[in-house]
Amino acid sequence: MARELPIVAGAGKPWGVGFLSWAIDVGAVDLALEHGPRAVMLSFGDPSPFVERIREAGAAVIIQVTDLEEARQAVDLGADVIVAQGTESGGHGARHGRSTLPFVPVVVDLAAPVPVLAAGGIADGRGVAAALALGAAGALIGTRFQATAEALVDPSITKAIVEGRGQDTERSSVSDIARGARWPSSKYTARTLGHPSLEPWRGREAELAVTPEAQLAYQAAVARGDAPPLPVWASEAIDLITDLPPAADLVAALATQADTALARAGRD
Repeated sequence: MARELPIVAGAGKPWGVGFLSWAIDVGAVDLALEHGPRAVMLSFGDPSPFVERIREAGAAVIIQVTDLEEARQAVDLGADVIVAQGTESGGHGARHGRSTLPFVPVVVDLAAPVPVLAAGGIADGRGVAAALALGAAGALIGTRFQATAEALVDPSITKAIVEGRGQDTERSSVSDIARGARWPSSKYTARTLGHPSLEPWRGREAELAVTPEAQLAYQAAVARGDAPPLPVWASEAIDLITDLPPAADLVAALATQADTALARAGRD
């Protein structure tokens, strides 16, 4: 998923940390580097002010890209890993991005030999197998891991994901504008589950941005419990999410499913 990424702990030190490039300064990166992460991921915005600091600290540089311009920049900056995110992904992504299936192999060819991870609309081992078949080194999976036993999200969010369908998701800036979020909406929109409190503003984002009464009404709906305090970020692949397994069991299942899918494809 395309969101603020938490520090992931491992062996007494953080394994990695992720940043929204548009929302940070070098001070935030320096503070994270003091903890010795092994990898730093930069998403959404210009990563160039931060790459050398990360590299000098001995951490791997992971850059998520949502279009070819960003992919070329990531290659020029010497990213150690590139994440190619398609528009099926939950959360934020390029307003004028491309679907995962055609986007990933283009980035793979452009970035070779740098490893590329596929992201967007991958929720089971068949999706992982497809990513490998496209030339990716692996997959970065978001929404599927929101629906796990350990996910640090409100139970209402996991319930909505398990019960939701791909056609219930929509990509727009309505939720950001209504919440007063500072996301650069001209560049990035967000895929979320639809909600009745936002439905009247679909396709009317410019009007919503200059209608403070509507934003106040949304905040009041949140306060009453009529609207979720945060959007339910969800990819188009939520139809494939029907349970809340432990994360370790999910990883094992993804690997087994991917092996099965690749073996089946090899026999056909």
